[in-house]
Amino acid sequence: MSAGGGTKAIVAALSANAGIAVAKFVGFAVTGSSSMLAEGVHSVADTANQGLLLLGKRTSQRKADAEHPFGYGRDRYFYSFVVALLLFTLGALFAMYEGVHKVEAPEPLDAPIVAVVILGLAVLLEGYSFRTAMAESRELRGSATWWQFIRQAKVPELPIVLLEDTGALFGLVFALLGVVLSLVTGNPVWDGIATIAIGALLGLIAVVLIIEMKSLLIGEGAGPELLATIVRELEGGNVERVIHIRTQYLGPEEILVAAKLAFDGTDSVADVARSIDEAEVRVRSAVPAARLIYLEPDLDRTPR
Repeated sequence: MSAGGGTKAIVAALSANAGIAVAKFVGFAVTGSSSMLAEGVHSVADTANQGLLLLGKRTSQRKADAEHPFGYGRDRYFYSFVVALLLFTLGALFAMYEGVHKVEAPEPLDAPIVAVVILGLAVLLEGYSFRTAMAESRELRGSATWWQFIRQAKVPELPIVLLEDTGALFGLVFALLGVVLSLVTGNPVWDGIATIAIGALLGLIAVVLIIEMKSLLIGEGAGPELLATIVRELEGGNVERVIHIRTQYLGPEEILVAAKLAFDGTDSVADVARSIDEAEVRVRSAVPAARLIYLEPDLDRTPR
């Protein structure tokens, strides 16, 4: 996937969430619904998150320098990790706090129909954002399930947008239920309960993202299939076998490959150098993301 991959989904989510946030705060001002307020804060957090994702994509494209010889590709992982933290603190914790407060001291809703209309509109806008993210991630997902895609994807933006949009859609449903039940039963405590449910949902999504982004940030290696491809391409020509290999993603589209290769002891230095050059070409042809390759020749000392 190119470095620009996922940008359309991020921009769609940012536009949708900015508009939704304004509508939700207007709804809160009119109705006094705590679930509307929680959803408004949630949308503000999501809007800020999409801005951070775009910032991470931009800063990650800086060229390598003396201080960062392997480049800035992990900027995307760093900002994605910050997004997960913001979703937890600004979204989940605030919603939980506001929900508990409303349950302890429930207040009747004013003009609840306004809240229903605004939330219905928000569902349509979030649905558009979610559909855009689904369309962009479908090619990357391949035969994997959506959960496998979220767990295994090295491009952080799409899993984040997918989970954020999923959480937003379910959160809107919870808010609608809270407002409708408060209207039908005449008991505003349902609005507070819905707000707590929104906070719990956001907290769960944030924890999943924190775990996944932390793993990418500290460094993940190539998956089994990709690693097998790299090894297969290395073991061509005069290379007898790969003694050991280490890989690590320096960014979503850049893999570091370091390996020790076994050669016949009768090969000349020139032959070994040529074989290493050929191995690098084969690997880069099969795996374009393998931009940094360090190969060390050695003798095969495995007991016969």
